[in-house]
Amino acid sequence: MQAVIGLVLAVATWLVTGRQGWAWSLLYGAAAVVVPGALMARGMTSRLSSLAPGVSAVSFMLWQFGKMGISVAMLMLAPKLVRDLSWPALLVALVLCIEVYWLALSWRGRRKR
Repeated sequence: MQAVIGLVLAVATWLVTGRQGWAWSLLYGAAAVVVPGALMARGMTSRLSSLAPGVSAVSFMLWQFGKMGISVAMLMLAPKLVRDLSWPALLVALVLCIEVYWLALSWRGRRKR
């Protein structure tokens, strides 16, 4: 859902404004949320992470720190990787993609009924 929101934001912004720099900034902001989250989800589903409750808790903390580190590294690399970077656009995508969790949880809760 986060990737879809980022893609929709980028395409809509590019179509409305014609500014590719903003669209790429939005995509990169979404990627700074989606990529670390996907890596954490993959790590948390590994066999090692589900051995025992204590191991699982430590694994969660380590993957969470890794997720934050990857996000910070991606944000630090943004000026070098994104041509015509727009920090406001990147941060808008970052915040909206982070907040999609609430929408997804709300949608999932309603669907089960």
